[in-house]
Amino acid sequence: MTKRFVSIGECMVEMAPQPDGNYAMGFAGDTFNTAWYARTCLPDAWQVEYLTAVGRDAVSDRMVAFMRGAGIDTSHVARLEGRTVGLYLIELQGAERSFSYWRGASAARALADDPARLEAALTGADLAYFSGITLAILEPPARARLAVALTRARRGGTIVAFDPNLRPKLWPSEEAMCTAITEAAGLADIILPSFEDEARHFGDADPSATVVRYQAAGARVVVVKDGAAEVLCAEGAALTHHHPAPVARVVDTTAAGDSFNAGFLAAWMAGQGAPAAMAAGSSLAGRVIGARGALIAL
Repeated sequence: MTKRFVSIGECMVEMAPQPDGNYAMGFAGDTFNTAWYARTCLPDAWQVEYLTAVGRDAVSDRMVAFMRGAGIDTSHVARLEGRTVGLYLIELQGAERSFSYWRGASAARALADDPARLEAALTGADLAYFSGITLAILEPPARARLAVALTRARRGGTIVAFDPNLRPKLWPSEEAMCTAITEAAGLADIILPSFEDEARHFGDADPSATVVRYQAAGARVVVVKDGAAEVLCAEGAALTHHHPAPVARVVDTTAAGDSFNAGFLAAWMAGQGAPAAMAAGSSLAGRVIGARGALIAL
């Protein structure tokens, strides 16, 4: 029987710096990156689907063709007249990156405008995955529609995974961001935060504080990433620690967390347990940060 991994969010045009100083165009975005890597990690019995909206212009056509070429099902990609896709540009200082965005006309802002389409996409899914960026690009009524659809899917047996992916520039205020993220955490079974961001915006003293806060919000499993430091996974009172292997050469940290999530979730859904899932996520992320751009050939 086919199993379904549904990832929800925005795929964008990526302009990534190259060694010669020029930029290469690709397609990427946090939840799409996770879907892309999940497709490489999951067996053929799994169908990876992306739920988003794009335009009807040439670049949107190219994006959808890229998704299909990667083996990602595009049945839930809405095509909207008068819209297009967002664009971001990566700037590197060493291996650390910063981003500039152009997404005002992005069709993905309308991905949750149709409740029936949301329900059709999520009903029967084995795993549904979304992020704080998914929430940030939506207006409050659309976030509420997405929350209703995820709640119904979860009641039907779907496991919901959430990466807070805190990006304050996308929100009207830090307070609005933190409120929305905390509310969304209550929709999820698995939460995959990054400690550096959580400490900066929620004031967590250590990864254990992040665990406690998200458990209080309702999460069953909390997996706290912390760069090259140890990963902490909490299942109720049970804590598992994983020390990632050192990476010989860090080239570009873009999609490090997204790829970790893909490796972790693929192993977790295969029933491998926390130690193996954390190791799978860390191993995949270690390979990704050794190359330029969000998506690398594996």
